[in-house]
Amino acid sequence: MSHNSFGHLFRFTTWGESHGPAIGCVVDGTPPGIELAEADIQTWLDKRKPGQSRFVTQRRESDTVQILSGVFEGKTTGTPISLMIRNEDQRSKDYSGIKDQFRPGHADFTYWAKYHGIRDYRGGGRSSARETASRVAAGAIARKVLAYLLPDPVEIRGALIQIGSLSIARTRWDWAETERNSFWSPDAQVVPQWEALLDKTRKAGSSIGAVVEVIASGVPVGLGAPIYGKLDADLASAMMGINAVKGVEIGAGFAAAALRGEENADQMRIGEDGKLKFLSNMAGGILGGISTGQDVIVRFAVKPTSSISQPRKSINTAGEEIDVVTTGRHDPCVGIRAVPIGEAMMAVVLADHLLRHRAQCGVD
Repeated sequence: MSHNSFGHLFRFTTWGESHGPAIGCVVDGTPPGIELAEADIQTWLDKRKPGQSRFVTQRRESDTVQILSGVFEGKTTGTPISLMIRNEDQRSKDYSGIKDQFRPGHADFTYWAKYHGIRDYRGGGRSSARETASRVAAGAIARKVLAYLLPDPVEIRGALIQIGSLSIARTRWDWAETERNSFWSPDAQVVPQWEALLDKTRKAGSSIGAVVEVIASGVPVGLGAPIYGKLDADLASAMMGINAVKGVEIGAGFAAAALRGEENADQMRIGEDGKLKFLSNMAGGILGGISTGQDVIVRFAVKPTSSISQPRKSINTAGEEIDVVTTGRHDPCVGIRAVPIGEAMMAVVLADHLLRHRAQCGVD
């Protein structure tokens, strides 16, 4: 299988399957001399790991990361950093009944068709969201790169802003609240509504979708390239590559279609400090594919989990029509654990573009 790598100068390659002995990644392009320990990566993996509330899969994984290479005496060497996360709570027997079936909404059929009938059916194998733990690990290193190379900090934060049709109230947005609830919600008042909705959805053997917003503050001006290296295009690719994501928007996004030109154009003035300031941020911090210095704002829509216990019409590998019921441990809303994954992908894109910018334009 090809296409397991992401990025250019900051690049990572993931490996492993959901029910194999381990998963991991190799991160290449990290500058030498950056202090890096397993604890620096573990703190972000702990945000993504399963089993932390009744609203996510109850698979029990510590997601303990081990650095195998690329770090010596506590600092990066400039060589590939290899990371490994052992799988600890596989229940492959949960999937034995569907090994010859194609679950609707899953990658079962397309994997089977593309790879000549070879498919790891255990938990989805390579197509499982279990793989995203490796991306979060790579994102932790990307954050270290950004902090090492930039004089001012870049802050990357994500939030769940919608589950099903229930959205947050932006007038109640509180970043601190995202650390106090199981949903990464910046609006405390919507949390009980989400809990009731998910309890009802889970009891019905169904699932529901969500929308995640990721914001990067402190991004310097100039990251990205005008044509085929647009920062927003690479961010869209990064977010769209996350499991179950079906839509991505930057800034005003699809809402821009309903705006007039005078509303959408971010006006500029000189601030009291003598520096350029924008009067709005419809562009989401990116103009012409290049960062403006404003907050970079990305949102992505996550589809309902395809693994549900309600019977769905499908076929099997013999071409017979069947009804499929998926058993096992699954998230009723995969959007919840997508928040730290979105943060990680924002970090790796920004780190990659920072290195690319410095390679072409030098250091200011």
